[in-house]
Amino acid sequence: MRASLRRLRALLTKEFTQIARDKTTFIMMIGIPVLQIILFGFAVNTDVKHLPAAVFDQSLSAESRELLDSLTACEYFDFQYVEKSNRAVDDRILSGDAKVGIIIPPNFTENIKHGRSAQVQVLVDASDNMTSSSAIAAAQLVGSAKSQQILLERQGIGRKSSESPIDMRIRPWFNPDFVSAYYMVPGIVAVILTMTMVMITAMAIVKEKEVGTMEQLIVTPLRPVELMLGKIIPYVVVGYAQTIIALSAGILIFDLPFRGSALLLFALTTLYIVASLALGILISTVSETQVQASQMSMFVFLPSMMLSGYLFPRESMPKLFYYIGDLFPITYYLPVVRGIVLKGIGMNYIYPMFFALLVYSVVAFTVSVIKFKNKLG
Repeated sequence: MRASLRRLRALLTKEFTQIARDKTTFIMMIGIPVLQIILFGFAVNTDVKHLPAAVFDQSLSAESRELLDSLTACEYFDFQYVEKSNRAVDDRILSGDAKVGIIIPPNFTENIKHGRSAQVQVLVDASDNMTSSSAIAAAQLVGSAKSQQILLERQGIGRKSSESPIDMRIRPWFNPDFVSAYYMVPGIVAVILTMTMVMITAMAIVKEKEVGTMEQLIVTPLRPVELMLGKIIPYVVVGYAQTIIALSAGILIFDLPFRGSALLLFALTTLYIVASLALGILISTVSETQVQASQMSMFVFLPSMMLSGYLFPRESMPKLFYYIGDLFPITYYLPVVRGIVLKGIGMNYIYPMFFALLVYSVVAFTVSVIKFKNKLG
């Protein structure tokens, strides 16, 4: 019995010593739970407030300003864009700059004063179910509260009206039936590409270093850039196949509408694949084992899932985490894939995301080539 305990103690001492010496793995083991706690505790907030909104106030009256002040006071709307036409409000929603559009007609005050129902058009980007639900509920609540206030004022002066003074006409765009699959399936395309291009690529390259095949490739006449291209091109093809399969399944199974240009989507998907592959290769250059590569990939994958807008609206996040989300390519790809598939928008609306992905791809790929070349050296 004592001999068995001595052998077990010796083995445990060896294992703990090995863990302590492998500082990278030890840091990851501690860091990943801490990262999850921070992300879920601070960044995840399902109570969506301060939605960017655009307004076209044709009335420009005290009554219309009071309504807008009430919408602002409820903290669900931030009127960042004051437009001068219906088209301008539409463009803000199509581009994703605004989640909500408020259009107040020129006869708004006249209808209220004459006891008629004053209609207010509320355009909501319903491609995001969580955001649109919060916006619709808040707009209806404010409209109802203002109507009750006006009715009480009318009773005070002996006037009665059977109509609601303010009629908030809600118009959900892109997903009027609020089908969750329409919002999730395009996002799943981005998540699948992230997993394959970052995690699997990093682990595959590190595996080759572990089994020794990488050393065999190094002694061949291949240049580092050629070797790197040979590693990533097959994954680019795999990425295209995954995108086609995921979107086809969404269309066939969930009746997902595809309203935009498939050619434009795949062109921008190429940039996203390159950026994600570059991250995977970069991780492989600083990892010695597949376990390390997997753990380091989680430091990219978890924030990508939480801070990009895939699961939770970015508008509800604290500013610090909002800006951290800008460090991941999926943050720029999600508006692209959802915009093209659900909204049918073109390059004129998503060019900021195009340039962001282009810069990200060039910088990440260049750094990865340099690090990969130095690692081989």
